Amino acid sequence: MKDVYQLADLQNWADATADLPVPIRLGVVGDPVAHSLSPALQNSALEASGLTMQYARFRILPNELEQAFRLMREHEFVGVNLTLPHKMAALALVDEAADSVREIGACNTVAFRDGRSLGYNSDGEGFSRAVREAFSVDLGDLRVLLLGAGGGAGRAIARQCALEGCERLVLVTRVQAKAEALAKELTAYFSGPRVFGPVPRLEAIPWEDRALRAQLARTDLVVNATPVGLRLTDASPISRPLLAPHLMVYDLIPSDTRTALLVAAAEAGARGSDGRSMLLHQGALAFEFWFNRPAPLAVMRRSLGLS
Repeated sequence: MKDVYQLADLQNWADATADLPVPIRLGVVGDPVAHSLSPALQNSALEASGLTMQYARFRILPNELEQAFRLMREHEFVGVNLTLPHKMAALALVDEAADSVREIGACNTVAFRDGRSLGYNSDGEGFSRAVREAFSVDLGDLRVLLLGAGGGAGRAIARQCALEGCERLVLVTRVQAKAEALAKELTAYFSGPRVFGPVPRLEAIPWEDRALRAQLARTDLVVNATPVGLRLTDASPISRPLLAPHLMVYDLIPSDTRTALLVAAAEAGARGSDGRSMLLHQGALAFEFWFNRPAPLAVMRRSLGLS
């Protein structure tokens, strides 16, 4: 199996997969995608479950996504996961999606069934389970500052925080209008008073050190939902002097090599976690969506080096 497939491979699928003993019926679609740990995760689950198929990476450009979906249906794919930059675009291409997925405005999982495509989003629930696992606390008990609230994963996480009734939610994006629009959508969830006094329970702030400093003093959990950290050369999205020991820091980048943000968090005495635990729980939810059976969570956990 190739490390990464492209649209040209899907267009000549019989030739591209002629030597494979087990067919590819699942995959992760993104650009870039070579870094994805999903094949190890899902192939371990498929093998443990006795399902004779494989999961692969597909580098698909934005203008190729619709054609890729059509070809995958023709090649009898069971489904795919979506990562950057396709989560929002994919929602417009699926035949059916739950109201909650349309509220988020993005889907990260698609199932192909009976000639139709069904959209699903496991980002929010996967994140909630990951935070509980990493820090032994529920979202509903936390004051959350979310970096990258305008993207597909960020929107899903913001909505999950709202659904679970988190104490406070601060939305931060490079384009503040996106954060303000999302805050307006979530206002109803934060209308009641809570225990942390007169400060607003829901805010959208500019991505500036001064604004971040004021918020971090009354934050429990910092979440990085941006792609900053995918490259080893990326700087931390929050500068080291702004971080403090009372914080928990969750970086959605799934890697056993600590990102600059997690290095800075450790130096500040804060607790941190990378995104592998979220990937684990997202992957388990996707597996259950595709196959309507429990995912082999222990096997999947080991595949990511989490046990």
